[in-house]
Amino acid sequence: MQNSRISLDETDSRLLAALQRDAHLTAQELGEALNLSASQAGRRRQRLESEGLITGYAARLDPARLGLTVQAFVQVQMARHGTETAAAFSRLVATRSEVISAWTLTGEADYLLRVYCEDLAALNRLIHQVLLTHPSVARVQSQIVMDQFKPDAPLPV
Repeated sequence: MQNSRISLDETDSRLLAALQRDAHLTAQELGEALNLSASQAGRRRQRLESEGLITGYAARLDPARLGLTVQAFVQVQMARHGTETAAAFSRLVATRSEVISAWTLTGEADYLLRVYCEDLAALNRLIHQVLLTHPSVARVQSQIVMDQFKPDAPLPV
């Protein structure tokens, strides 16, 4: 993870905020929103991309319309720690499409996984047949999301 902070002026911040709301904006539309020419807006976007501040563009999908009715956060506590153990667990998580994001943590749990599953039975299989069968996993605790009242938001810029 790169830790060097990139300095942004107000126009860069407004450009990033606009792109987080709608990544389909053309250079012309960005220019109009920022009071710049289309070429100036396009060059700013390209600079922010090349500096690694914009890391990609993606569509947001509706999980329920895809049949993913269960969202959960799964805490994983390891029995053993070490470089190879962490690498093996990371490889396992990378193979599982239902795990959409994962973090290492301080505190009692070592990992936090955000997962989407078709139903409770699929979540149960993930926990009992995949995670708990990993040789270094000691404990798994899940919290099922009842309602997400604030959707994933853009980063504050």
